[in-house]
Amino acid sequence: MPMIYLDNAATTAPSSEAVKEALCFLGENFYNPSALYRASFAVHKQMEEARRSILSHIADPAKFGLIFTSCGSEADNQALFAGARRGNFVTTEGEHAAVQHAAEELSRRGIEVRFAKLDRFGRVDADDLLRLIDGQTSLVSVIHVNNETGAVNDVAALAAAVKKKSPRALFHSDGVQAFGKIPFRLTRDIDFYTVSAHKIGGIRGVGGLFYKKGASLRPLIFGGGQESGLRGGTENTFAIAQFAAAANRKFASLTEDAARIAGIRRFLMEELDTDIFSVLSPEDGSPYILCVSANGLRGEVLLHMLDDNGVMVGTGSACSSKNRYSRVILACGIDEQTADGVLRLSFSVHTSQEECRLAVEIINRCAKDLRERMR
Repeated sequence: MPMIYLDNAATTAPSSEAVKEALCFLGENFYNPSALYRASFAVHKQMEEARRSILSHIADPAKFGLIFTSCGSEADNQALFAGARRGNFVTTEGEHAAVQHAAEELSRRGIEVRFAKLDRFGRVDADDLLRLIDGQTSLVSVIHVNNETGAVNDVAALAAAVKKKSPRALFHSDGVQAFGKIPFRLTRDIDFYTVSAHKIGGIRGVGGLFYKKGASLRPLIFGGGQESGLRGGTENTFAIAQFAAAANRKFASLTEDAARIAGIRRFLMEELDTDIFSVLSPEDGSPYILCVSANGLRGEVLLHMLDDNGVMVGTGSACSSKNRYSRVILACGIDEQTADGVLRLSFSVHTSQEECRLAVEIINRCAKDLRERMR
């Protein structure tokens, strides 16, 4: 039986080459990078080189810094709890759970939270977002690539519009599904930007928060003053080195990979049975995410049938998989019956045309079988 993995928006397989490069940090270079002896200082220098390398892919290191965190969710939380300290916080109805739940906690702490509406594909309604911003807005957060539909928000343009209306407001974007997948560089109007290693062939356990130098930022985790006093805790040097190596490989062929994966996405959109499946993702969305709905079927049931037949897909964000209906899909104006049938197919650089050709046959067959059983 084939084992075809199409849930790469949840996590990707670690790059074995990048792991090999980083293994020395579990062996001869195991030293704490904050210690004062020569061996530790050498490890510290290598960690700083990894930081500069990751920074350089999307930002000017002279204008932006990078804090290493344990994951994207921690980086999102740090940006929100540092930035939304007064007045109101404006975000969207399409955010990852890390931003959504942090926003709920901010509300409990007395910060007014305002949610901008989405269009039918999951992009933020820019007019509604700007309508919610006023002189008391301390932070605005807009996801770069919607992790369920793949819709892309033009965060550079949105950040510029936010700053024009409220110059004091800080701007954050969760870039976890964008970093290493679509061409992009941070602009002067973006204050905070979240990334995660395990979405691009890195290992789980390391993420990062890009920050504009001079932007108001406070630690979320207090400790021994690591990360320039902005994130306590001894750095995970193995994971950081592996993240840098994986990012180098990803950015070396970003444009070519995106074009090839876009072709695979188009193939699946065309070959899925249109009598059963409707496409919820926009044509111009991320090439790495395709969201569809199996009309009249339960996505979770179909997911398990596909798993039994060797195809692994998602039903939406893995961080929200305990809920029957995705709040993001419903926020797009999708009815509950359609939302109940959602499947998310997501790809990596290792996804091949051949395995997707087999996968679409299995998906169509299983969906037809399930529909027959329900009659």
